[in-house]
Amino acid sequence: MSIRKQKLSSVFFKYGVFIGLVILCLVLTFITPNFLTAQNILNILRQVSIIGMLAVGMTFVIITGGIDLSVGSILALSAVVATSLAHPDTYPLIVPIVVGLLVGLGCGVINGVVVSRWKVAPFIVTLGMMTAARGLTMVYTNGRPVINLSDKYNFIGGGYVLDIPLPIIIFVGIALIGVFLLNFTKFGRHVYSIGGNESAARLSGVNVGWVQTGVFALSGLFAGLAGIVLSSRVMAGSPVLGQGYELDAIASVVIGGTSLMGGVGKIGGTVIGVLIIGVMNNGLDLMNVSSYYQQIIKGIIIILAVLLDKKKS
Repeated sequence: MSIRKQKLSSVFFKYGVFIGLVILCLVLTFITPNFLTAQNILNILRQVSIIGMLAVGMTFVIITGGIDLSVGSILALSAVVATSLAHPDTYPLIVPIVVGLLVGLGCGVINGVVVSRWKVAPFIVTLGMMTAARGLTMVYTNGRPVINLSDKYNFIGGGYVLDIPLPIIIFVGIALIGVFLLNFTKFGRHVYSIGGNESAARLSGVNVGWVQTGVFALSGLFAGLAGIVLSSRVMAGSPVLGQGYELDAIASVVIGGTSLMGGVGKIGGTVIGVLIIGVMNNGLDLMNVSSYYQQIIKGIIIILAVLLDKKKS
């Protein structure tokens, strides 16, 4: 291979996801005139903010070589518990927020402890938590949505700060926290080292069990926050919230360049992956493409992203 081809290949592998997002936006701008408007862009960002919060936590888990299938159900459980404490003239706003976050954190810790201490495969553990948390959500609500929420609680998902929807601001904050933890802390270095070679990391003195528990706890915490924001936005704690969200979160992380083999990934790539999913969904909606076909297209994109990951490795 010539030097020029090597450079082009290097640029493609490094910036391919971002280039893909730009091309997708340009194509949709020509096809649908309503795509590139300020209102539509804000709508896209607000829609992807929930998946984005889940995807940031998922990035940590996948970099360690794990997977978390339970985030959608944890989102729902956190949402219904939080909304049950968010009725007007009951508790201060901080109470449903803290309790909702603790529910998500607790579920994540359980996942992490079972994975790290009993060496059960993350796929199996989080599949079990996905089912159990959804069942708990149904039991807690009797299968009915929790309604009649306070205006202060509804502001979390429906309010604006300087004409920017609050969910977007929260998502940006979560992404920045993720960047800081991965790139500027010992915890982040240990996350990468475990994903690269768990045995070598353990021999180097890394407390693998604590780090594995930590990444699942973080994923659960962000899922809890996403549940609070989503239930606030729709003004109800529905027991069916978050169904299928774990797949969109995983897709965003993989499309963003995080390797399913572990050891490789960045929050910036995940954010771009989230935007690609959001832009694609929005563009297909504007073109009146059936949701059934949208699922097919999304599946093809995930497969292509995995194939690209295998080629890079």
